[in-house]
Amino acid sequence: MKMFKKEDELKVYRDLIKTPDSFEDGFNLKTILGVLFVALIMLPGSMYLGLVMGDSLGSAAQWVTIILFAEIAKRSYTSLRKQEIYLLYYVAGTMIAGEFGGLIWNQYFVQSQAAIGFGIADKIPHWIAPPADSEAILKRTFFHKDWIKPIALVIVSMVLYRISWFTFGYTLFRVTSDIEKLPFPMAPLAVQGATALAESTEKKETWRWRIFSIGAMIGVIFGAVYVGLPTVTNAMFNQTLQLLPVPFVDMTKNTESLLPATPTGITMNIGVILTGFILPFWLVVGTFIGVIIGFIANPMLYKAGILSRWRPGMDAIGTSFSNSLDFWLSFGIGIAFAVAAVGIYQIIKTVRSSRKEAALKGEIFGNAVPEGRGDFPIPLALGIFVFTTICTVIIGKLLIPGFPIFFFIFFGFIFTPINSYISARMIGMSGQWAGIPMVREATFILSGYKGADIWFAPIPIDNYGGYAQKFREIELTGTKITSIIKAEIFMVPLILVCSIVFWQFIWKLGPIPSAAYPYAQKMWELQALNSSVWISSTVSGNSLLLQVLKPMIMVAGFTSGIVAFLLITILGLPAMLFYGLIRGIGALPHLILPEIFGALLARFYFIKRFGKEQWMQYAPILAVGYAAGIGLIGMVCIAIALISKSVSPLPF
Repeated sequence: MKMFKKEDELKVYRDLIKTPDSFEDGFNLKTILGVLFVALIMLPGSMYLGLVMGDSLGSAAQWVTIILFAEIAKRSYTSLRKQEIYLLYYVAGTMIAGEFGGLIWNQYFVQSQAAIGFGIADKIPHWIAPPADSEAILKRTFFHKDWIKPIALVIVSMVLYRISWFTFGYTLFRVTSDIEKLPFPMAPLAVQGATALAESTEKKETWRWRIFSIGAMIGVIFGAVYVGLPTVTNAMFNQTLQLLPVPFVDMTKNTESLLPATPTGITMNIGVILTGFILPFWLVVGTFIGVIIGFIANPMLYKAGILSRWRPGMDAIGTSFSNSLDFWLSFGIGIAFAVAAVGIYQIIKTVRSSRKEAALKGEIFGNAVPEGRGDFPIPLALGIFVFTTICTVIIGKLLIPGFPIFFFIFFGFIFTPINSYISARMIGMSGQWAGIPMVREATFILSGYKGADIWFAPIPIDNYGGYAQKFREIELTGTKITSIIKAEIFMVPLILVCSIVFWQFIWKLGPIPSAAYPYAQKMWELQALNSSVWISSTVSGNSLLLQVLKPMIMVAGFTSGIVAFLLITILGLPAMLFYGLIRGIGALPHLILPEIFGALLARFYFIKRFGKEQWMQYAPILAVGYAAGIGLIGMVCIAIALISKSVSPLPF
């Protein structure tokens, strides 16, 4: 098997799309109409799909919005510029989450069996959610005085966060992209799709549009079975028919005799295969090896008596949770610290060399930025970031007066910048998130603070690393950064109003979670259990978390991570193999198996047929076409479901 050199692979990703020579403003009337379309049409569908399948419309909503506007442009004898298309992509992706979805989770958590069982339900602060016996919860309504504080906190936190990510994310982009020249391998995804659709509106369709169309048809056909069939049958007959299990096929009980205490299964979502097309090959291979290690380690740990909580008959969720308590939580913390140590080492090494190179070229921090990109001074960005962080510190201290202010300051001004930079470099190199782990949790536990409220407070501990890639996308599409500022100012009030209105509508239709929302009903229980384990650690001295954290296993995890990195380095293997290995150890295998299939198919068939660089341009467009196709099906089906559920309670 021919192996790519590490530096060659990174260079190919960096050179896949050149930085444009000119930049244009993408915010105009078309963008405003796009914002309104997403807020009024896409947002409720995305909320519903997230409860049913575990995925919001996400990128599907982005490309459905763009396709619709592209078709309108064609029939209006006009065209959409690449910058306008990217702005539509940006606003659709930003708005589709719905800011008040967290309140829906909070109302479930305060009355969940997990919170009650761990003795924390009555200790959840009322500025997060009303108590379980509140009229606001019983009547399922946000329009009640008990929701005033939680809603106000969401609004203030959202505004401060968006200002913080923009300013510090921009700073990280300048460092990792302008100075360090990292490749950002996932950034071309949006760029290629925007280019393909821009060409289609200008009636000069090229290979991009053909590949996009192929992906869209795959998405339409698969979406009709995977999304459409269960959604429509539930809406029309109140019974769900699934030819392909959602969200995955659970085979744990079938394999427990061969692989005891090992969660097994596979997702039927072929979109994961397309993800394997895009991710760096050695990252996926490393992830697969990590999963295989889990298949080998879990039975051995069970026979050794370490995985003592597992019992035959448990499903994948129960197995994963019990194994996490017994071993993988502690081991994973150690592994994560190894990743942080390796990342810090590589950062110091890279920064030293990049500073020397930058000095030779005269590209010192703040100079030699592309003309017309819409840049602004780094000191201004950092100054605004400092202001918003101070505001967050003040709010956190007012809500939790008993928690030392030192920790708020440390998180906001020391930990968050360092953690975000580590993550930005990881994303810039491999497209994968990373950061220094468990600092927030360890601080809460070791501080000696007693109470559940600290886990819900707006602590200024964030990871803005992913936004460096966002600015790289903006740059590659030739869009002025000031366009994003205009879009944010217009979007934020609309997001807040539409989000609370539509969540109120969906919540009023029935309890969340319930049988009508299979993903939420299946997965929220696990999330509540995991959250309760952490929160209970500061409520009583007899915390389950303090019992399951095992220092020796943490040390073993840290040592294993460092040894793995050294072996990969000594053998001259790609660095992405290491990060993939860490990504896969202890993870559920459901997504990994289709992902490795996609990576192998791309490596040994498509690359040989089309050539490496050509395939690397095909794959992102194929993926966004698929997202658009499945999104079109999803929107039709969700519209049917929402209409059906809204009229079914009527007496006529």
